Parts: sequence; C-alpha cells; structure tokens
Amino acid sequence: MSETTEVIQFEDFLKVKMRVGKVLEAHDHPNADKLIVLKVDLGNEQRQICAGLRGHYQADALVGRNIVVVTNLAPRMMRGQESNGMLLAASTADHTRVILLSPESDIPPGSPVS
Repeated sequence: MSETTEVIQFEDFLKVKMRVGKVLEAHDHPNADKLIVLKVDLGNEQRQICAGLRGHYQADALVGRNIVVVTNLAPRMMRGQESNGMLLAASTADHTRVILLSPESDIPPGSPVS
C-alpha cells in the first residue's frame, strides 16, 4: 500500500450504496465538452447523472447498457445540470482511457452491488 493511500474502516465502505442502473437516455451535455447526461433506471426510480465520458463513448451507444451507480451521493450541479449519483468507471492515470464498470450479465435495474 502506498503512503498516500488513506485507509478506511469496513463500516465506512458500508455507507456507500451502489445499485445496477440501466441507461434509458443519453445525450451530450450542452455546456460541457467532457460530460454526457444520462437518464438511468434504478428499479424504483429514475435519475439524471452527468458523467465525464464524452470522447470515450458516444452518447447513443450507452442507451440500454447496465452500469454501476453510487446512489447515496448528495446531488451536484455540473455546468447547469443536476447530477444525482455517480457511475463507476476505470481509467488510466492520464485519463486517456475510460471504461465503464458493468455487471457481467443482465440483472434487473436496482439490484444492489456489494
């Protein structure tokens, strides 16, 4: 473990709530070069999420995909659009590659991730 890594307790990790979401709609953010605005089905509700995926994914190619979403973050305004969650993605250190994390096979929207 590197010296810059902050260690958290298991109880801290349990505070993060993650669920599978299905992307219903996606479009480029009108006021940001790197953001895509997603409408995501989380089973019992739908949410808007802004994500820095532009340049790595085409918005229309995201529709229908299952993604992993952190659902208990406070809403955040991103260039005039409210984002209500955060999707999980892996990236290279220089962010030249960004890859969405998603379930290996189909599972209903809203399914918990742990």
